Amino acid sequence: MPFTPFHFGLGLGLGLPLRRHIHAPTFILANVIIDVEPFLVLILELRYPLHGYLHTFLLAIPMGFAFGYVMLLLEKLLRQFYKALLLEEANGLKMKSFIIAGGLGTGLHVLLDAPLYPDIKPLYPIKLNPLYNPDLIFEIYALCTLVGSLGALYYIALLGITMYRKLKTHSI
Repeated sequence: MPFTPFHFGLGLGLGLPLRRHIHAPTFILANVIIDVEPFLVLILELRYPLHGYLHTFLLAIPMGFAFGYVMLLLEKLLRQFYKALLLEEANGLKMKSFIIAGGLGTGLHVLLDAPLYPDIKPLYPIKLNPLYNPDLIFEIYALCTLVGSLGALYYIALLGITMYRKLKTHSI
C-alpha cells in the first residue's frame, strides 16, 4: 500500500488504545516508514525493486527496532509535543515500549503488503512470496479503513474527554 493513508490509519487505530503499553508515535510512524523505500525508488528512478529489502521481515523488523531506539533518543525533545497531541500518557514508557512499537509497526506493514504485491519477498532469502493472495485486497483495505476509522473516532473521543475535563476543572 505505498503512499496511502491505510498504514497510518492502522497505526493510529491500534497505537492509540495501546499507548499505555507501547509508544504510540513510534508505532504509528513505524507503520508508514517502510514506504520510504518505494517512494525513493519512484522519485529517484532507481534500478531497484519497488518493494525491496525493507519489505522483508529480515530487514523490516530490525529496522523497526532501530527506529524505536531513535524515537527513544528523541523522546525528551518531542515529549511535550506528543502529550499536547494526546499521543502519550502522563507517565513515561521504558525503552522496551519504543523498541517493541517499532518492530511491531514495521512487521505489520510487511504482513499487510505481502498479500497484495507479488514482488514482495517477506521471508527473504526465500525468493517467493507465500503470503501473496490478491484476492484479499478488499479485505485488507477494508480492515485498514475500519481500524483507521475507529482510531480516528478514538482520537476524537480523547480530545473531547480532555477538553471536558479542562473545562470542568476551570469552572470549579
